[in-house]
Amino acid sequence: MVVTIDGPAGSGKSTIARLLAQRLGFAFLDTGAMYRAVTLAALRRGWTEAEADALAELVPHLKIAFDGQRTWLNGEDVSQAIRRPEVTAAVHLAADNPHVRQRLVELQRQHAQGKDLVTEGRDQGTVVFPDAECKFFLTASRQERARRRWDELRRRGAAVTLEEVLAEQDARDQRDASRAIGALRKAADAIEICTDGLSPEDVVARLEAIVRQRQAAATAAI
Repeated sequence: MVVTIDGPAGSGKSTIARLLAQRLGFAFLDTGAMYRAVTLAALRRGWTEAEADALAELVPHLKIAFDGQRTWLNGEDVSQAIRRPEVTAAVHLAADNPHVRQRLVELQRQHAQGKDLVTEGRDQGTVVFPDAECKFFLTASRQERARRRWDELRRRGAAVTLEEVLAEQDARDQRDASRAIGALRKAADAIEICTDGLSPEDVVARLEAIVRQRQAAATAAI
């Protein structure tokens, strides 16, 4: 069974997807971490926007792995490095590249083979797993999403203002909605949930109940 959780940055999808996978006993896939890992590899090579096309040639040489909590790039734990502001600001270099997206979509589908999976991103229910048995689309207000991201960055020691985070978020939202491939949009059969004012535990409980209902219905139909 594949459960997809899509939504904009700061909607809580990464936290919710990880917790939901734990509650269900499913594998977890953070697709955003994959794009960030590719971006980190490019930045370390000193690549800029002018060299974005070369990213597609880089991807086959990268080994990206997950253990449910951490992200590994060529054997190195980059879980913290891929969350740095400079990676966030440049992640569109990978996300907007159709050849990179095609390669990572293939890897995401391979990762799902033969297992129950909770996967999160922006195109999981529309592009990567259009036939997923259960799809969710998480939302939150613009201000709430920025506040969450600001709190996260401050906990990591980043010296940024809420206004800076909000401006970066707005620019990212625009890119995510307008990109030619993998644009952020809600799947027609996805269940939309606004996370404003809800704790992660509240959201996970709601999603878990829906998934278990789908599981019971599928079992009864056999």
